[in-house]
Amino acid sequence: MSVYDAVEIDSLQGGPADLSQYRGKAVLIVNVASKCGLTPQYAGLERLQETYAERGFTVLGVPCNQFMGQEPGTSEEIAEFCSATYGVTFPMTEKVDVNGAGRHALYERLVPAADAEGHTGDIRWNFEKFLLDSDGEVVARFSPQTEPDSPEVVAAVEANLPA
Repeated sequence: MSVYDAVEIDSLQGGPADLSQYRGKAVLIVNVASKCGLTPQYAGLERLQETYAERGFTVLGVPCNQFMGQEPGTSEEIAEFCSATYGVTFPMTEKVDVNGAGRHALYERLVPAADAEGHTGDIRWNFEKFLLDSDGEVVARFSPQTEPDSPEVVAAVEANLPA
């Protein structure tokens, strides 16, 4: 069963995010934060969105405040920051926990995947990235330090765009 069938999460604006709308697309899921040293990655994420959206791709931002309180804002504050500072157009979910006893079901499904170094399990920091194929299966995991427009991310996205 894919992420699209098994997980419920709300959108940043409230109400269900309905992950099944992404069936048939490649999706890069990223735990994001507004007050992190890696926050400028929003620009690269938005470039990916702009470049590949019409080819069946989307970024899905998942705000998280578990890393040194670097996403303290309300949903409205997060949305305003992302729009005003980085021109973010990709969808965002509600703020969730990605680690620990309160880990959201979405991340329960994602964290078993290994990155290129073999890391599985807990999210290490803001901006860890998971690429899902069009069936909702994890096909790649990238460390927080891997830039969204790095050659390895771009190659993985391009390899998983729907035919």
